Amino acid sequence: MNEAERLADLKRYEQLKLESQLSFYKPYPKQLAFHALGKTKRERMLMAANRYGKTICAGSEVAFHLTGYYPDWWPGIRLTKPGRWGIGSKTAELTRDGAQKMLLGPFGRFGTGTIPKANLIDYKLARGIPESVDIFRVRHASGGVAEAVLKAYADGREKWQADEWQGVWLDEESPEDIYSEASARTAVTSGPILNTLTPLLGMSNVVRRFYPDQGHPDRGLVMATLDEAEHFDAESRRKTIESYLPHERDARARGIPMLGEGAVYQVSEEMISEDPFETPAYWPQLIAMDFGWHDHPTAAVKAAWDRDNDCVHLTAVYKQSKQPLVVYAAGIKAMGDHPVAWPHDGLMHDKSSGEQIAQLYKQQGLRMLSEHAQFPDDRKNGTEAAVWDALARMQTGRLKVARHLSQWFEEFRSYHRKDGKVVAEFDDLMKATHYLLMMLRYAVAGESAPQKKDRYARRRGRYSSTTWMSA
Repeated sequence: MNEAERLADLKRYEQLKLESQLSFYKPYPKQLAFHALGKTKRERMLMAANRYGKTICAGSEVAFHLTGYYPDWWPGIRLTKPGRWGIGSKTAELTRDGAQKMLLGPFGRFGTGTIPKANLIDYKLARGIPESVDIFRVRHASGGVAEAVLKAYADGREKWQADEWQGVWLDEESPEDIYSEASARTAVTSGPILNTLTPLLGMSNVVRRFYPDQGHPDRGLVMATLDEAEHFDAESRRKTIESYLPHERDARARGIPMLGEGAVYQVSEEMISEDPFETPAYWPQLIAMDFGWHDHPTAAVKAAWDRDNDCVHLTAVYKQSKQPLVVYAAGIKAMGDHPVAWPHDGLMHDKSSGEQIAQLYKQQGLRMLSEHAQFPDDRKNGTEAAVWDALARMQTGRLKVARHLSQWFEEFRSYHRKDGKVVAEFDDLMKATHYLLMMLRYAVAGESAPQKKDRYARRRGRYSSTTWMSA
C-alpha cells in the first residue's frame, strides 16, 4: 500500500468515526453501571460532576434505543421496536446546545452526533429558536422508524403532555411537575426515564426520590466524581476544580447535592473514612438507634471505642422502613450483643400495647440502656450540642467511619442547615450517631485490655447508676 492509499484509508476512517460515533463509544465504569441499571430500574439518575460525561452517556444510550442496534457488550435494557422519545433540558437553548448537539451533531453537520448519519432520516426545525430542532426521525434496525421530540422545562408542563412515549431523557434536573409528566407519558410503555444532572439545586424532591433509603424498586442512582473522568489528567482536574466557586465545588466536582446554607459537617469524607479492620475485643462497643415512625426509617449505628486514643470507629449501620418492630429489632440485634442507646421518644407508649417503645425493644432481646440518650452534663440531649461534639471529633481525627457504610455517607453529604438551623430530614443515621456519642460512657468491651491501665474506671464509676432495662 502506497502513501496515497494510506492517506485515503485514514481519511475514510476519520469520516467513519465522525459519522458513526456510536460504534466507538466506550463507557467509563460508572457510565456502564448506569446503563446496566436499566435492566432492573425503570427510572435512573446519573448524578455526576460537571464534564464527567453525563451527556455522552445518556446520548449514546438514547441512540442505541432509537436505532435498535446494541453492541455485544451492552448490559442494559434492549428495546426491540421503534418508539417515540421525549428529550429536554431547562430551556430550548440548553436542549439545543446539550442533548440535540450530542445526538445530531452541530447544526449544519447533522449526522456527526451519537445518531449515525446513515440512520438519520430527517428533522424539523422548531419555531422561534435559531438552529433548534423540534423533532427528528431515525431508521430503526427492525425496519421501522423511531422519533425523538425535543422540549424545554421552561415551556411548562402542558407542553410535555403528549401521546405515550417509549422513553424520556431529562438532561439536567427537571422541576417536579415535569418529572411527573414524564412518568405519566411512559406509564403505558413502562419505558425508561433517564436523568443526567449535576445537583446544583441541592437535595430537591426529584433528587431525593432516588436516594436508596426511599426503597423504590424502580429507581436507581449512580454518582460519579471528576476523579472518575478518565479524559482528565491530574493537573487539568485540579485547575478545573479550582475554577469553581468554593460553595459549588462539591456539586460540580463530586456530584454531591448543594446544601441550603452549607453542610453541617464541613469536613472532607476522606478525613473521616477508613478501611474496615478487625476490632480488638478489648475495645468497648455500643449500638445506638433512632426510632422510626410510620414511613420514617428506623436506623442504628454500631461503634468501637479506642479508649487509648479516644477515637470512635463506626463499624456497622442499619436502616429500614415500613416494617414491624420485630423486624427492626432483629436487624439491630444482628449487629451484636452490645448495649443499645436510644432517644427520648423511646419513652412514648405504643398505642396498641400501651407499653413504652424502648421496653418493647427490650422484650425483643436488645440490651436497651435504662435511660434515654443524653450527655452527663448541662448539654443534656440538645441537637446543637451533639452536632458540635461530633464535629470536634471529626476535625481532630477522633471519629472514623468505615468507608463501605454508604448509607451513612449519603446522609452525611445531605445533612445541612437552613435559616441557621439543622434540617431534620434524611438524618436518621446522623441522629443515631449523636445518641451513640452522648452515651459512649456505657460502651462495653468483650474482654479486658491486655496489660493496660484503665484510665477511665473512675470516670465510668460516676455513671454506674445507668445499667440496662429490666424486662
